[in-house]
Amino acid sequence: MEIGTDENPQHWHEEIGDDVGNRLNWLRAGVLGANDGIVSVAGIVMGVAGATSERSPVFVAGVAGLVAGALSMAAGEYVSVNAQRDSEQAMLALEAEELEKMPETELRELARMYEKKGLSRDTARKVAAELTEHDALAAHAEIEFGIDPEKLTNAWHAAFASMISFTIGALLPLLAITLTPLSVRVWATVATVAVALAVAGFIQARLGLSPIGRAVGRNVAGGLLAMAVTYAVGSVVGTHV
Repeated sequence: MEIGTDENPQHWHEEIGDDVGNRLNWLRAGVLGANDGIVSVAGIVMGVAGATSERSPVFVAGVAGLVAGALSMAAGEYVSVNAQRDSEQAMLALEAEELEKMPETELRELARMYEKKGLSRDTARKVAAELTEHDALAAHAEIEFGIDPEKLTNAWHAAFASMISFTIGALLPLLAITLTPLSVRVWATVATVAVALAVAGFIQARLGLSPIGRAVGRNVAGGLLAMAVTYAVGSVVGTHV
């Protein structure tokens, strides 16, 4: 991201738009879903591959992990986001009731909050009065709770984003270990997962404005560690069962 000067103004956030909060929610759901899909299904198929050289058990376990994981991610996101939305709506309802029953008290409270942010008393009162006249509930919700009443998180959007991203991520290790020859399927899966996690880490860093190397490194390292452990467990269990 490039930042301009006073002579050539350029704001870093102009490239990502004004709805940063909603963007971050989508980023969280999408990246977590893809990473979980890649790592969890890779761990499952590698664990089964360590226990048997047959294709059928590996494929069945991978498909079962994909379906169960995708539905679990969708349900988890839907429940958690709905819980957050219900809480936000409850707070907004209470705040609306306070504004109706004691508007002058709420106006003074809003002015005090702006004073605490550094405005002079007269300026804070003027700002509070103008914001109250425009949209009292939005003004109080923003400064007290950090909530925009018009942009509450959509639970269905988060659920579908998680489910789709998990499925896409999970398909990569499943196809890699199923379609490659038995002699190279483990290494082909490791390579596929490493590349996929690197890409996911890169996208996460770019969209989240965080360091690319750190995001890529932790994604790849975590995924490879998980595969190594599950493959070792599968190899040990497979020889004793």
